[in-house]
Amino acid sequence: MKLFNTLTQSLEDFVPIDNTVRIYVCGVTPYDTTHLGHAFTYVSFDTLIRYLEHRGHTVRYVQNVTDIDDDIIRKSKELGLAWDELGHRETTRFLRDMDSLNVRRPDVYAKATEEIANIVTIVQGLIERGHAYVNDNCVFYSIKSDPDFGVMARSIGLNNYDAMLAIANERGNFPNDPRKHDPLDFVLWQAQAPGEPAWESPWGPGRPGWHIECSAMSMHYLGEQIDIHGGGSDLAFPHHTCEIAQSEHYTGKAPFSRFWLHTGMVYQDGEKMSKSLGNLTLVSNLLKDYTPDTIRVVLQQHHYRMPWECFPADLQGAAHIVETFAQVRALVGRDAQGENEMLRSRFKAAMENDLNTPEAILLLKEAAEHTLATHDLNAGAEILRLTSVLGLCV
Repeated sequence: MKLFNTLTQSLEDFVPIDNTVRIYVCGVTPYDTTHLGHAFTYVSFDTLIRYLEHRGHTVRYVQNVTDIDDDIIRKSKELGLAWDELGHRETTRFLRDMDSLNVRRPDVYAKATEEIANIVTIVQGLIERGHAYVNDNCVFYSIKSDPDFGVMARSIGLNNYDAMLAIANERGNFPNDPRKHDPLDFVLWQAQAPGEPAWESPWGPGRPGWHIECSAMSMHYLGEQIDIHGGGSDLAFPHHTCEIAQSEHYTGKAPFSRFWLHTGMVYQDGEKMSKSLGNLTLVSNLLKDYTPDTIRVVLQQHHYRMPWECFPADLQGAAHIVETFAQVRALVGRDAQGENEMLRSRFKAAMENDLNTPEAILLLKEAAEHTLATHDLNAGAEILRLTSVLGLCV
């Protein structure tokens, strides 16, 4: 099986070190869920995991929820809710939406607020190794201590310091913070601000920075090195770039992750779908008019790492495909038997080629239409087995 590794910008053979594939995927910050961009990421990784299991692998899957964050605190103040009440409400909504789309829950759904002790240990280790410094009860990662800092950023075209700083500033960096030695240094531990939640640490009360949370949770549940780390493409920098730096310099082991997989952004009205812009297509609203299988198919008709925009015609076309699969189910019955080796081989070829679900969906659609025309029950049974690998419930 070949997968595209963002870090090397190349298709590489994915061969697990042992039979257990260790996967960590960055989860949501729960303050306004769940939009179609979220669904694209988590359906894509759900499909990958189902296919790896279909190949005979055991998968250990960890996903996090960033349940303490600047955005949660800001949104909770706007709504007049406690920060943890807002996080619980939105996490519950997100999980309900994922359940509706037949996205299986991870083996561990880790919360940042439950990892404080591990985070403190890692931050202390980075200070001791000379990669972090304390200033005014905050702890920052020193990029100048790390000659290799930015390897992921450079892989996606951010080839110099100024390019990295510009994007970091767009995504929440505070370059003029007087406590920093360098504008691009990033926070590992943030001192408590008035009225904000805080936990005790050797540097005073505060809360963890965003990047360190994922390193701590990944290492806690999957070990110091993993097989696949995933998330949306907007996380490659700064989030995943910073994760690589702090994780590998804490453990002394590289690579932190053997493969980095990133999903493409989903657009609406020509702009990236995002909470900040408010141009969201919510899964809960789509489910009022379309079946879960239809939404999964429309997502899987787009390659996981390509950007795209959703139009009503796409959903209608996906609904037609799902109906075709349902007709095959009605033809062959619930206890369908029989095989079609050629169809299975072509499906495998598509999925082994960087999880090419658009090709797999088209293959199964055409096979289903042929099956309905010829009443080939063996092919019908194979189609239904393969749609189940894609997480469809027809």
